[in-house]
Amino acid sequence: MTNRKTVAERKFRPAKQEAQDACRNVGTPQTQSEAYKLAFQDNEFLLRDDLRPIRFQLELLKPELLLDEAKIASTFVFYGSARIPAPAAAQERVALARTDWDQRVAKRLAEKSKYYEEARALARIAAAYPVDADGKRHFVVCSGGGPSIMEAANRGASDVDQSSIGLNITLPHEQAPNPYVTPELSFQFHYFALRKMHFTLRARALAVFPGGFGTFDEFFELLTLIQTGKMKRIPVLLFGRDFWTRVVDFEALAEEGVIGPADLDLISWVETADEAWSVVRRFYDAGGPGEGR
Repeated sequence: MTNRKTVAERKFRPAKQEAQDACRNVGTPQTQSEAYKLAFQDNEFLLRDDLRPIRFQLELLKPELLLDEAKIASTFVFYGSARIPAPAAAQERVALARTDWDQRVAKRLAEKSKYYEEARALARIAAAYPVDADGKRHFVVCSGGGPSIMEAANRGASDVDQSSIGLNITLPHEQAPNPYVTPELSFQFHYFALRKMHFTLRARALAVFPGGFGTFDEFFELLTLIQTGKMKRIPVLLFGRDFWTRVVDFEALAEEGVIGPADLDLISWVETADEAWSVVRRFYDAGGPGEGR
C-alpha cells in the first residue's frame, strides 16, 4: 500500500536550513573566501551591476507574494505631496514664517492642508469596504508610505482598524514609513519603476491630491497607461481644481492637439471624500471593484 506521507513529503531540505548550515564556517582559507558564500547570501555579489535584472525581479516578486498572502485583491491608491501639513501644523508654520517668501509658501500650504483631512476621510471609507465571498480584500488603502497626504491615507485606514499598504522608496536623505502603515504591508523599494508598477498592478481607484514632481510623475504615468490602452480605465479622482488648473492647463493640451478632447474625461474633479467615493461607486455601478466597465 502506498504510504501517502512518504509520497507527499519534501525530498530536499529547505533553502533556509541550507543557508543556516552554510554559515557554520569551519575556518579554512577556502571557506573564509567571499567566493565560497552561497550566491543568495552574498550581498556584494547581489549588488553588482550585472545582477540588476535579478534585483528587478526580486523587487517585483517580494511585494507581490506578500500581498497575495494577505489576500489583497485590489487597492485604492493615494498620490500627493509629502509637504502638505495637517491643518494644525500648517498654522504653526504660518506663525513661524519670517520672510515674505516663507509667508507666501506657508499660507499656500495652509490652504491645501484641508486635503490632509479629505484624504484621511476617503481612506476611512475605502478601508471599510467588505471582503468578498472568497475572503479577499478590495480597495485596500495604498500610499507611498511617507508623510503628509500619504500619512493621512494610512491614518484613515488605521482609524477604522484596517490594514493599509505603504510603498516606501530609499532616498539619499532620511526616508522612513509613516507610523500608520501596517508593518507587515510596509515595503521598501530601490527602483522607482518597480514601485510605480506595484502602485498600478492592483489599483481599482486613484485619488490624486496636490503635489510636486513625484506626484506628477506617478499621476501622468497612470494617465498615459490608460490613454494608450495598456491599462483598463479606473476612476482617477483629482482633488484641488484651483491648484491643478493653476499648474497644468489641461484644456490647453487638448486645444494644442497633443491630447484628444476625450482624454480630459479620464479625470474626475472632486473636492471632498464623499464626492470621490460617489464617483467610484458610480463607476462600478455599486458593485465590487472587479465588476466595473
